Amino acid sequence: MTEPPDRYIVISADCHAGADLKDYKPFLEAVYHDDFDDWADHYVNPFGDLKKADADRNWDSTRRTRDLEADGVVAEVIYPNTVPPFFPKGSLTALAPTADDFELRLAGLRAHNGWLAAWCAEQPKRRAGVGQILLNDVDEAVRDVHWIADNGLRGGVLLPGLPPGCGLAPLHAPVYDPVWRACEERDVMVAAHGGSASPDYGEYPASLSIWLMETSWFSHRPLWSLIMAGVFDRFPRLQLVLAEQGSGWIRTALNTMDNFARAIAHGGIGELRFAEPLVLERTPSECWQTNVTVAASFLHRDDCARRDLIGADHIMWGSDYPHAEGTAPFSKEAIARTFTDVDRSEVQMMLAGNAARVYGFDLETLAPLAAQHGPRVDEVAAGLDAVPAGATSLAFQPRVTTNV
Repeated sequence: MTEPPDRYIVISADCHAGADLKDYKPFLEAVYHDDFDDWADHYVNPFGDLKKADADRNWDSTRRTRDLEADGVVAEVIYPNTVPPFFPKGSLTALAPTADDFELRLAGLRAHNGWLAAWCAEQPKRRAGVGQILLNDVDEAVRDVHWIADNGLRGGVLLPGLPPGCGLAPLHAPVYDPVWRACEERDVMVAAHGGSASPDYGEYPASLSIWLMETSWFSHRPLWSLIMAGVFDRFPRLQLVLAEQGSGWIRTALNTMDNFARAIAHGGIGELRFAEPLVLERTPSECWQTNVTVAASFLHRDDCARRDLIGADHIMWGSDYPHAEGTAPFSKEAIARTFTDVDRSEVQMMLAGNAARVYGFDLETLAPLAAQHGPRVDEVAAGLDAVPAGATSLAFQPRVTTNV
């Protein structure tokens, strides 16, 4: 009888990367090169972490692989981090472009997609890159979905933020059905990442505080936007991943949607009508079971204890490398804190099995790497005696009432 492995395979379902600023130029169409040179010469990076000496963690393959292996991680799903051409800040949190900005922003995102596809191709068994689209022009978005599928960005497409007042149709509008259809046809999942879709809070002393209070709610909206709009009824093979926005809120949101969907189906909505209400074919909880997974990132032990409310088979762990709020370089300790006393089969499911199913990683290929670098099963089971000095992730913090 074969003995079970003594180390876990770990796939981080939430990491971030991007090119050094001027390294995007080769991936831009030549018609934009002069515009890019002018933009790059005058651009002032607003992010402190991208000015540090270790910013090369975003693009230096050798350093990154070394860091991840030391942290116990052998494969990763990669969301954007650095600033793509013609963007004022990172595209993850950028507002939808105006009509005047759209052409250059789209060119910039396509340059990022090109860079990311080439970078992931350096380690195709260990990297799943998440491509980006804009929804200002549905035809162009569909074109980009097909490009992402053709070029092996198996992390799917990142939904751009569409906060109220952005000037575009909301995510629940049927106008985006061609995008969902293309994603379903090409087996390209859609992802919604925490921190996106918030409105512009202006430059005031309290802007950061208000953003922190509200950003999680805006990040959650794609879940009910797609479910309550019947997107998963019309496109039953479409998959949605919710990244870096916790998991403790999901059961309550599903219960609320179930109640509203039931009331709408039975005419129990009184006079509250905006248009003829949509009656879903399936309950929101049923849509969750078949169409949605959460990359809970630095999964808190309290949320792990309540995993049965949404299903351990729907939860993926992530380190959020290289962000300061992530668990690196203490991911092994964070895993021990979160998963102590959890059945090892469920631990392996949340650490790698679910991500392998969703993104197509080959666990047999990753197993030899995990045998060298993964966290030890017995050490995870033993738990964590003390939080490491310098650990800043929320995974190590006592849980307080929060909307995350």
